[in-house]
Amino acid sequence: MTPDSPVLTGLYDVIHRRRDVRAQFTGEPIDADALARVLGAAHAAPSVGLSQPWDFVLVNDRALRKAFYEHVQEERLVFAGQLEGEQGKRFARIKIDGVLEASLSIVVTYDAERGAPAVLGRHAISDAGLYSVCLAIENLWLACTAEGMGMGWVSFYREDFLTRLLGIPDGIRPVAWLCVGPVSHLEDVPDLERHGWRRRVPLDRVLHTDRW
Repeated sequence: MTPDSPVLTGLYDVIHRRRDVRAQFTGEPIDADALARVLGAAHAAPSVGLSQPWDFVLVNDRALRKAFYEHVQEERLVFAGQLEGEQGKRFARIKIDGVLEASLSIVVTYDAERGAPAVLGRHAISDAGLYSVCLAIENLWLACTAEGMGMGWVSFYREDFLTRLLGIPDGIRPVAWLCVGPVSHLEDVPDLERHGWRRRVPLDRVLHTDRW
């Protein structure tokens, strides 16, 4: 396959266009077929020992989303209280979620008991199952981007709160609250870079050969 192959060009385009979306959701309904495709892409992710330790909770209920949104705002204040000076001012300008604006929320969970006790490949690295869930989330993110939708990962929450809110069973860990839906556009520059929070480091600063 040549570098200018449409398949390769499309793949790398999606990877680099992907954004953590917060402010660009339109709230329009998600096409049912498109939703099935992106969830199918997530479920097609590789997993340690083929354990497929993920579940997807589709959250449409407005009251649940409002309760989660309010919790997120409380956690925003907790984080803001740790900041000083210019850093605090920059954070005040950053939108951290699209919970109420997005068409749908998807909560992805991790079940460490799925495939247990003999999960092939996990005996030496206990977090391998959690890594598998993250691969499913990345598949979902790229599929949403390819479908012309946006996705945002909300991390300002306490796991025990989300567990109670959605009635997640004991032993199942919530890994991500994802906001998903049609968007007006995807920003060319990621939000945190645009607001001056952090800059992406060049590849050569994190690249090593043979040894660290």
